[in-house]
Amino acid sequence: LQAMSDTEQDWLALRPQEPSPSQCCGSGCKPCIYDVYEKELAQWERAKAMQDKSLLMGKKEQSNNSELNPDTFTAFSVSSVQQLTEDTYQYKFELPGNSSLRLSLGQHIVLRGVVNGLEVQRAYTPINPGNAEGYFEVLIKCYEAGLMSQYIRTWRRGDVVFWRGPFGGFPYQPNKHGELLMLASGTGLAPMIPILQSITDDEEDETFVTLVGCFPTFDKIYLKPLLQDLARYWNIRIFYVLSQETSLEELPWSYQENTYTGRLNEDLMKTIVNSCRRKPFVLICGSSAFNEDMSRYLKAAGIEENSCFVF
Repeated sequence: LQAMSDTEQDWLALRPQEPSPSQCCGSGCKPCIYDVYEKELAQWERAKAMQDKSLLMGKKEQSNNSELNPDTFTAFSVSSVQQLTEDTYQYKFELPGNSSLRLSLGQHIVLRGVVNGLEVQRAYTPINPGNAEGYFEVLIKCYEAGLMSQYIRTWRRGDVVFWRGPFGGFPYQPNKHGELLMLASGTGLAPMIPILQSITDDEEDETFVTLVGCFPTFDKIYLKPLLQDLARYWNIRIFYVLSQETSLEELPWSYQENTYTGRLNEDLMKTIVNSCRRKPFVLICGSSAFNEDMSRYLKAAGIEENSCFVF
């Protein structure tokens, strides 16, 4: 009988653990961490029924071969940490040889962190061009009370971090839309950057783009040099909306004519939509409150829901 309960114990120890809500990043990944759990649980039940532990051998929690995979976490090494504003950082990760993550535009990847024994997962969108070789970069805003932020703030060069993916993305096709209107709040800029770069890199792509970046203050605009470069292209316009700036006089003159103070509201949305050369297809990325507000203002400006994509 004793032996029987030992085996029982052994099997229980091997049973996959159900994820806690903090482990789900909430981005609608396929497979979600819960899908992975269901699959592993079915595998465990089958192995237990047949009393054959070798059936579990295929179960791999994480991998070290630096091939991104949606089902399992892969180790990547931090190669540089750059602070952009008081709470936002750009992290660069190494890829072996000249390999590439091969993401489609706007796809996100999921990070796993452990804080005080609690596993947390969050989704981030790499900002490097899709064809970047040997590295990928993510833009991350750290929050005072955020669990994942506490973990990310400890990262130093050479640290190993686990990612899985890719997920989501916007099925962008060159010249499919006459004009794209991109509405980004803060780090919501991340999925827009690879799409902008793919347009400027492709001489055949004549899509017009109007990017509206919403930030609290001028100092908190991310990636200014990159955005300034992109704005030099004939088909790219960039506007800034700064919610906590009261006057434009302090701003460098090159920013004054394309910057608005206050919030991006219904009136400003109508002005921007009317200034587009063609009826735009709209990409939106920000907090859920931002996304809801934008959808509402766009509707008031005559843009239908089927002409919008929310990251």
